[in-house]
Amino acid sequence: MLLVSAFASGCRATITGPALPSAPATLTTRQAAFLDTLEQRTFIWFWERSNPQTGLAVDRWPTKSFSSIAAVGFALTAYPIGIERNYVTRAAGANRVLATMRFMYNLPQGPQPTGVAGHKGFFYHFLDMSTGLRFEQVELSTIDTSLLLAGVLFCQSYFAQATPTESAIRAYADSLYLRVDWQWAQPKPPLVSMGWRPETGFIDYYWRGFNEAIILNILALGSPSHPVNPAAWTAFTSTYRWAEFYEQRHLNFAPLFGHQYSHVWIDFRGIQDEFMRGKGIDYFENSRRATYSQRAYAIANPGGWKDYGSDIWGLTAGDGPIDTTLVIKGRARKFHTYIARGAAADQILDDGTIGPTAAGGSVAFTPEIAIPALIAMREKYGDHLFSTYGFLDAFNPTFDFGVAPRQGKVIPGVGWFDTDYLGIDQGPIIAMIENYRSGLVWRTMRRNPYIIRGLKRAGFTGGWLDQ
Repeated sequence: MLLVSAFASGCRATITGPALPSAPATLTTRQAAFLDTLEQRTFIWFWERSNPQTGLAVDRWPTKSFSSIAAVGFALTAYPIGIERNYVTRAAGANRVLATMRFMYNLPQGPQPTGVAGHKGFFYHFLDMSTGLRFEQVELSTIDTSLLLAGVLFCQSYFAQATPTESAIRAYADSLYLRVDWQWAQPKPPLVSMGWRPETGFIDYYWRGFNEAIILNILALGSPSHPVNPAAWTAFTSTYRWAEFYEQRHLNFAPLFGHQYSHVWIDFRGIQDEFMRGKGIDYFENSRRATYSQRAYAIANPGGWKDYGSDIWGLTAGDGPIDTTLVIKGRARKFHTYIARGAAADQILDDGTIGPTAAGGSVAFTPEIAIPALIAMREKYGDHLFSTYGFLDAFNPTFDFGVAPRQGKVIPGVGWFDTDYLGIDQGPIIAMIENYRSGLVWRTMRRNPYIIRGLKRAGFTGGWLDQ
């Protein structure tokens, strides 16, 4: 049954806020023009590469692939940005969002291994692009469901007009969110499991320590139907690692996506939980420090990788050339395809592969270094890296020798370049650039009652949350 709450009934005022500025005052004309191009091209990827009837977003393109439910969440986040930037009309964007939510809500759920898209409100990590059902034997993913729901709730708050389409969007958003049984996903409370398979049961790994699952815990705490106990947040933060890395003292997590994903939807500026109150900063400042530490690591370049420097940096999860070890100039070098690359006090996983989304997703934290880095990458590597839909997923200047890559292509004298775009890497680029330029996602989500409830139950206080 479709749930209709007071939130969904159309009684809330439309969020208008201040008019979108053309660009923050610190941007040069050249930088503003570049961000315009990058945002528009990235948006078009979601608009053209998602199925308009079902809303399913491909995991990657042009390689044929399944749908990623996290990419669907980023697509839902991109559509209102496209509306505000006049890439599409409000009616067209609303229709796409409604088609997506309706399709996702009506997909079958249940404990059986086939013929369903999820169970207990959660969705499988990947869905068949044609049917929307579980792809092969992938896991039911708690984090990817959370990224989907974050996009769902953003659309719920953005589409606040009292029209039939926008009222239906708000109702479907409630239905998708409220049916998720977060308590079921706690087989060993208070932590939430990373996932479940009908063949083997719960994955025996749990969301703890600092990572991308801040958003998961806030959603689980904010649920009015199946909320977890605040002890889940205490357990999640109990294994945080605070350390110095390249002169930046911060909460460490090696890949930059862990410092970015939750910030796509939640404005952490000026609000603090118990841990951050003890450190005298907030999570936004923490991500700023993490970005600076990665850039400093690239400048130092202890691995001796080609092209690393002040404007060529950024380690995060993404594609790579091949899974193998090669001896280059007498030195063994281990390369990877898709993997979570990163650099932090307790882990360095670096094979010379850079993901532009690492800098793109940090634009809101460190525009003074992230925007010049993105421009430098585009100018240095040209169409090999920056094409129809913005930045291709990754590149590796060191990988330039007579070994055929497993994916992508090698440009002699320049290096390896991916030939795919990935939805979960495109998403942070457009969202965090827009958060920097207008605060659209943050400003909208500050009015979502479920996000507010989740933050308060996690112990966050201060700033906009107290207002």
